Amino acid sequence: MKLDQIETFVVANPPPRHGGRYFIFVKLVTACGITGYGEIYNATFGPHLVAEMAKDVFERQFLGTDPHHIEKLWHKTYGAGYTQRPDVTVMGVLSGLEMACWDIIGKAAGKPAYELLGGKVHERLRSYTYLYPADGDVYPDPDQPNVYNDPSLAANAASKAVEQGFTAVKFDPAGAYTIYDGHQPSLDDLDRSEAFCKSIREAVGSKADLLFGTHGQFTVSGAKRLARRIESYDPLWFEEPIPPEKPEDMAEVARYTSIPVATGERLCTRYEFSRVLETGAASILQMNLGRVGGLLEAKKIAAMAECHSAQVAPHLYCGPLVALANIQLATCSPNFLVLESIRTFDGFYADLLAKPICWEDGYVIPSSEPGLGHELNEEVARSHPYEGNELHLGLQESPALPL
Repeated sequence: MKLDQIETFVVANPPPRHGGRYFIFVKLVTACGITGYGEIYNATFGPHLVAEMAKDVFERQFLGTDPHHIEKLWHKTYGAGYTQRPDVTVMGVLSGLEMACWDIIGKAAGKPAYELLGGKVHERLRSYTYLYPADGDVYPDPDQPNVYNDPSLAANAASKAVEQGFTAVKFDPAGAYTIYDGHQPSLDDLDRSEAFCKSIREAVGSKADLLFGTHGQFTVSGAKRLARRIESYDPLWFEEPIPPEKPEDMAEVARYTSIPVATGERLCTRYEFSRVLETGAASILQMNLGRVGGLLEAKKIAAMAECHSAQVAPHLYCGPLVALANIQLATCSPNFLVLESIRTFDGFYADLLAKPICWEDGYVIPSSEPGLGHELNEEVARSHPYEGNELHLGLQESPALPL
């Protein structure tokens, strides 16, 4: 079996754009006609350039090779150009290509990827959702009351999520995150964060865990101040409280608070995650399968985490193919905690797959179909081309200064 062709799709995500502005998909085809799909999570460059990068890496490292040789392909790409270091852009591209290889490998074997990565551990996977505005608009007017700035509206959204079946909800009311972080939270940020936790806890009681999100925006002392304000509401986690560069500093936050620290969406490869584990920076790892280095790399990280009494909660702020890879990893990982979902994987997420992800009463039911378990609906993907050149995510470019 040899890899023979690549095709890329840069797909516009229509409003309300849950999961981002666009998704970057890859399609690999073997000479014997087996097709595999993957997704790149890369926020560093414009999406069309990233798609060209995928073609370049495929032609240099993957073309004509056996897709079963994951280790060899991974190390060829990781070491190309005399690098051999965690490079978030290279790893994003490699993740999508490696994911597509696992899709092919599973289809060739007639098995889901999770059966080839240790076998099924979990029959169903607990999932959580962000709290979104009632009208679905991910980017409401910030000057008007909305689910991101009004505790009562957030509590109402949390109640509705629990009625759907969710047993965990995530929210991030802690204020601006900027290119100059970390900064100190303002008193308004502290008050608002505590009010969110209080209102949501009162609304859901013990029916749902609270997942407190931040975006790495605080100093160590600022993160400690915030943790102290919300600790009594017993969140399941305090997400990425400081910037990701120095896990030793995050470990200081983790030692200070009883709230478990979660991190990892901006990290790639086992080398970066090993530092998180060795320093005690976090006990919940949120690798993104479209960035971390692929399925096998994520499985290695999950295994390392077991040795440090840490759990995995795969991150998702991109498209449904990363969601499929997350499901494969979670299904075969004994230390899986909870899966990030985009609502119930409905809407455009469902449209992009030939058969939607099965979500029932707060849980994802892993597919028993081979490979990643689902096929990309290429007709839908082709009919929604993204023609812009914006980055997938961004940071505020002015400092966050208290009033």
